Amino acid sequence: MKREYIRPLIRKLESGMMNKFGQSPLYARKVTTHIDGVAVDDLVKEFGSPLFVFSEKTLREKYRETYSSFSTRYPNVAFGWSYKTNYLKAICAIFHQEGAMAELVSQMEYEKAKDLGIPGDQIILNGPHKPMETLETVLADGVTVNLDHFDEIYDLEKVADKLGKKLTVGMRLNMNTGIYPQWSRFGMNLESGQAMDAVKRMAKGGKLALGGLHCHIGTFILEPKAYAREVEKMIQFAYRVEEEFGFEIEYLDLGGGFPSKIRLKGTYLSPDVGIPSLDEYAEEICEALWKNLKPNHFPKLILESGRALIDDAGSLITTIWASKRLPDGTRAYVADAGINLLFTSFWYKFDVALDRPASGPNETSVVYGPMCMNIDAIDEGTLLPPLSRGTRLIFTPVGAYNNTQWLQFIEYRPNVVLVGEDGRVEVIREAEDLTDVARRERLPDRLRVYPKSRPTASRTG
Repeated sequence: MKREYIRPLIRKLESGMMNKFGQSPLYARKVTTHIDGVAVDDLVKEFGSPLFVFSEKTLREKYRETYSSFSTRYPNVAFGWSYKTNYLKAICAIFHQEGAMAELVSQMEYEKAKDLGIPGDQIILNGPHKPMETLETVLADGVTVNLDHFDEIYDLEKVADKLGKKLTVGMRLNMNTGIYPQWSRFGMNLESGQAMDAVKRMAKGGKLALGGLHCHIGTFILEPKAYAREVEKMIQFAYRVEEEFGFEIEYLDLGGGFPSKIRLKGTYLSPDVGIPSLDEYAEEICEALWKNLKPNHFPKLILESGRALIDDAGSLITTIWASKRLPDGTRAYVADAGINLLFTSFWYKFDVALDRPASGPNETSVVYGPMCMNIDAIDEGTLLPPLSRGTRLIFTPVGAYNNTQWLQFIEYRPNVVLVGEDGRVEVIREAEDLTDVARRERLPDRLRVYPKSRPTASRTG
């Protein structure tokens, strides 16, 4: 059989010596044949490619490890699972079974939490957009609401009038903790006096009581000491509010922002070296609590971690569909998954493993997805050996935000499966078909070009 002609590529001779990370850049390539003991081949044969795979064991272990890091250092800790990070029912249910509250930012997420049976007193509602109907519903349900802006104070006072009672709510702050850029879009600014003005307005209105403080300083925060500064400022503000207005601050909600073991684009160090451990964050936060709280005062510490709890539990299996050379000689591969499924690839560089050993030297390669857009590149500089059509790439960690930010664009969204602690594989979100794409559409009769196709009568006898 005649072999396909491949144009030779002239490249500088490199030795196979290990680099500072213990890897040979010429020949090393991670191979992943199983996920939680289940063969990648078997997963694709049964559920197709591309395929999201979640590990229940990793989810539960990560939650317990993180909760232990804080609860062994401070006596009053609660976690709110951040729905926006991944709101698949099975994922949320696992965290709720482990004891997490539901941290939400929309009416849609509230409805998802209630569909899982979560009681109102186990729900926190944040976010800048809370319609009046939503506020009325959640406050009647006993949900903890952290207000975001002055207009929301007016809305909450109207709800208090409608419900005929004084409402206890929380307030979101934003502040300078040394992190750039400062997240100043959300909440009331502390340094400018805006937050204190909001407290004065609430006290003067007489319809709202401030019962807690919330602050989220950003995402993928790599400096644990920033949280210590956040805690110190929140406690100082809380005591001032209690002394001047008589409100009782019952909780300090520090939001989330803890990183996972994924590489930010543009960083040099590997995640194992450059990303602090969760224990380092817990140590800074809890030490700041002990230093700044009054003796025998233990307000509830709430953490709304998302990425750090779930990212490592998620993998995406993709299949190489084609390969080509770009005009500059770069090897390019086309996979069956792109930015439609890995939207966070704009910011993060995933680990890439092969499902089988491959011979030949590595070269810098681009992995494109199936979208008809030039920006559909899920990895623009990974070292790969020559890969044949049908080779599978396993991207990790992908558990955070990809299943909430994925796109229904050009391709159907695929199956999502969960590998249980017992090794059983279950579908937790079915692959889409045309009914999912078109069921909300309506075609006026006057726009029909062809009559509806009708089923052909079956033949008998």
